[in-house]
Amino acid sequence: MKVDVLIIGGGPSGLTAADECLRHGRLPLVIEASLEWGGIARTVKWQGHRVDIGGHRFFTKDETVEKRWQEWLAADMIEVPRLSRIFYQGHFYSYPLKLVETLKNFGLVGSVRAMLSYLRARLVPVHPEVSFEDWVSNRFGWHLYRTFFKSYTEKVWGIPCTEIRADWAAQRIHGLSLGAAVLNSLSLKRNVRSLIKTFRYPRLGPGMMWERVARSVTSRGGQTWTQSEAIELHHAHGKVTEVLILKEGQTVGVEADEIVSTMPLGHLIRALRPQPPEEVLTASNNLKHRDFLIVTLAVRAQNLFPDNWLYIHDPQYKVGRVQNFRNWSAEMVGDPELSTLGMEYFCSRGDSLWEMTDEELIRLATEEMASLGLAAADAVKNGMVIRQLNAYPVYDSTYAENLAIVRRYLETLTNLATVGRSGMHRYNNQDHSMLSAMAAVQRMLGDPNADPWAVNTERSGHEEQVLKSSVNTIVGASP
Repeated sequence: MKVDVLIIGGGPSGLTAADECLRHGRLPLVIEASLEWGGIARTVKWQGHRVDIGGHRFFTKDETVEKRWQEWLAADMIEVPRLSRIFYQGHFYSYPLKLVETLKNFGLVGSVRAMLSYLRARLVPVHPEVSFEDWVSNRFGWHLYRTFFKSYTEKVWGIPCTEIRADWAAQRIHGLSLGAAVLNSLSLKRNVRSLIKTFRYPRLGPGMMWERVARSVTSRGGQTWTQSEAIELHHAHGKVTEVLILKEGQTVGVEADEIVSTMPLGHLIRALRPQPPEEVLTASNNLKHRDFLIVTLAVRAQNLFPDNWLYIHDPQYKVGRVQNFRNWSAEMVGDPELSTLGMEYFCSRGDSLWEMTDEELIRLATEEMASLGLAAADAVKNGMVIRQLNAYPVYDSTYAENLAIVRRYLETLTNLATVGRSGMHRYNNQDHSMLSAMAAVQRMLGDPNADPWAVNTERSGHEEQVLKSSVNTIVGASP
C-alpha cells in the first residue's frame, strides 16, 4: 500500500498535520492505536458523562491556531469563567494568589519567614542555577518555594526538585519574580497582561474537536485508521521505506513519501529496522515519561464547589488535582442531579499507585475527596478509572543530553518528522503541538525555514505567554 503521507498518532499534532497536508493537496493516512481520536486531549464517554483527560482550556495567542479552532468548532465552543484554587495545609489559596488572603493564611510568623527567606535568596542566590529548586528559590525564597512549588512539583514528577532541570522551570514559569507577583496582585504593575479570566471550551469536551477533524480528514480524501499501531519502521539510504502497521490484528505494510510521527521517541527508536546504534537506543530508553490516572466519581450533588479545578499541593494527599466537570461544561455531566469529579493522580507504571486495582483507586479517591471536604463519601454513586501512559515528558538531569543524541540520529532520516509532546519530548501545550505539526508539513513541502523544533513556545501559549510576569505561576509549574 502506498500513500503520500503517513501520520502516526491521532492526537492534536497528528490530526493537525493531516489537516495541513490536505490544505496543500497531499493525501494523508492517519493511524491511531486506540479507538478514540484526540490522544491525551480525547474525551472519554462513561455512563452518559464525558471525561476530559487532564483538563484542556482553549486559549492561544497564535492567529493561525485560533483560526483553525474557529473553523473546526466555532459554533460549539462556549465561554467558561476561569476559577482555580490551591489547597495546602488546610487552607485554600486563590489562584492567582491574593496578597491579603495569602498573608492571612500564612499568619504573622509565616509571613515574616516568607519575606526573610526571599531577602536571603536575593542577597545570596544559588549559582549556577542547575535544578528547578535553584531556579525557583532564587526568585521566591525558600518559604514560598516550599509552599507553592516543591510539594506539588514533586507529586507531579515523582522525583526531587533537585533532579528536575532548571530549564524546565524557565520554560513553564518564565519571567516571574516575587516583586512582579506582589505588584500584580495589588494591580500596581500596569505593563503586564493579567491572567485570563475566561477561556473557551468545546461544549462536549476537547475530544469533540478532534473527532470532528478526523471526520473532516476522511471527507476530504484522507484516510483514518483506529486500532492501528506502527510496530516497525524500515529504513535504508537515509529514508524510511516501509512502515509495518498492526491493524485490528493484521499486519499491513505501508510505503509513504513522508512520515510524521507523534510516537514517544523511545518507542520510535525501538521500532526502527535496522536498529540504531547502541548509544542511540540507550539515550532513547533514558527519555522518561510520567504517567497519569484519573479517577472519575459521580457524586449526588449539583454544586459542589465553584472551581474548574483544585490544585492539591498538600503532600498528605496523593491526589494532585481535582476537576469539576460541570464547571467546564454542564453537558459534560449526563445527569442533572449529579456532579462528576476527576481526581487526578500522577504516577509511573509499576509504582504503588499504578498497581492499585480500579476498586482500590475509587476507594482512595472517595476517601480523599471526603477528607478535603468536597463531598461526603456516601454521596458517591459510582466511579471509573482511566490510565494514561506517557502523559508528561520528564525533564530530569540527563534528558537534554539524551534528547540531543536521539535528534541527531533521527535527522539522518530525511523523510521522517517528529512532532507533538511525546514526539519531541517537549512539554508542549495543545497549541504548541499544533504549530509543530504545521511546521513539519511546511518543511515537507519545501520551506527550508520551517522547523518543528524551532516553534517558539513564547509565541503562543496557554499559560507561559499569558502569565509572563503574572502572579498565577507562583502556584508552581502545573501540567
